[in-house]
Amino acid sequence: MWNDQVTGTDSGLLAPVWAGSLTAALVSDEAWLQAMLDVEVALARAQAHLGVIPAGAADSVAAAARVDRIDLPALAVGSRGAANPVVLLVQALTAEVARTDPDAAEYVHRGGTSQDILDSASMLITARVLDVVDLDLVRTAHALARLAERHRATPMAGRTLTQHAVPITFGLKAAGWLTLVVDAIDRVRRLRATGLPAQLGGAAGTLASYAEYATHTGHVHHGMHLSARFAHELGLPESVLPWHALRTPVADIAAVTAFVTGALGKMALDVQGMSRTEVAEVAEPAADGRGVSSAMPQKQNPVLATLVMSAARQVPLYATVLAQSMLSEDERSAGGWHAEWQPLRECLRLTGGAAATAAELAEGLQVFPERLSANLHLTGGTIVSERLTVALAPLLGKGGAKKLLARIALDTARPFDQALLAAPELEGFDTANLYRLLDPAEYLGSCDALVDRALARYNTTLRITREP
Repeated sequence: MWNDQVTGTDSGLLAPVWAGSLTAALVSDEAWLQAMLDVEVALARAQAHLGVIPAGAADSVAAAARVDRIDLPALAVGSRGAANPVVLLVQALTAEVARTDPDAAEYVHRGGTSQDILDSASMLITARVLDVVDLDLVRTAHALARLAERHRATPMAGRTLTQHAVPITFGLKAAGWLTLVVDAIDRVRRLRATGLPAQLGGAAGTLASYAEYATHTGHVHHGMHLSARFAHELGLPESVLPWHALRTPVADIAAVTAFVTGALGKMALDVQGMSRTEVAEVAEPAADGRGVSSAMPQKQNPVLATLVMSAARQVPLYATVLAQSMLSEDERSAGGWHAEWQPLRECLRLTGGAAATAAELAEGLQVFPERLSANLHLTGGTIVSERLTVALAPLLGKGGAKKLLARIALDTARPFDQALLAAPELEGFDTANLYRLLDPAEYLGSCDALVDRALARYNTTLRITREP
């Protein structure tokens, strides 16, 4: 059964990670429709610049190409007839132009094909979203750099496979998150600069229709000239070839959005674990109504991290659909191209929502050094067993040292440090030195230098200069 009218709203009720975000507005139906209209205007302006259509006609197209002059619900429903929205959009735009300038209506979508319009609109939308994502990633990077600097000497328990491993610093953990975010910024900027080309090819990627319309102008290589001017009008790179069936740009968007949300998801996952009641090493920034439970009034759930994790788990699946777009038969795919549109929108709005949420999380993250210290000392010194193995090897041999430490660690009758000091195998060993070896803060390796390295890359990438 089908409705003849679209009813209802997709405002993010079931997608709180992007609901109300700037990205949500940038990828709305209205935004997508306006982007397609912007592409139609760019095509007309490019053709007018080359003398293929009158300059006044391009102005008339531009004046009519407004989203509020198109019946969006009717366009959405009617798009089923052609399996894409461009066919009816061209009819609607032509009618709007004809209302004020009947002669100019002839020049709407002159030589165009649906895929040129929709693919180029997709690149416009992606560019606009990535500009916002970049800003939020930079906010996140700034906040994490501050945390790394502030806590470069704050010791905590490093964990592997959920268990205490060796001591690290919270500064190093924040520097790790920072490095991932800087990686994400690098990828976003490369994609934004060179990976979002305008698409112009005509029906099968030959530019023939555009050239045919221009035969009276004397342009021998009109298609190539138009391709360059069209990209210029859109503010997008020109592609080497029309990419109707060469879907590298879409696959690149898939890869970058999956990476960005994965990078932010790593931070979110760590925050979730460190926010556990029994761990309590960090807490999300408090805000009215944030983290509340409908049943348990005592709860303050780590909802910002949860939202970022939600995006990080979804985007790779949508990205898989986009990656498969590389398998595009002939000169335009029947179904493969159509399958890209909604997953692309989901990748963009989930990534935008995750980036905005991560910035809020990083900027307000509360760190509790006393809890970091308490948890670090929770096992009475077993966290420095690696160090003790090295220190005791000259006395007991490496194998003997590991055997002794494992036996003492499994002895629950008394604390590890006390049992170690009382071990007969260590009779005569310098007690003061043993106490020093048991201090986790004395076994931090190169944490400080590694934090410096992460901050140096952050400063270079974001071109940050320090006051002398």
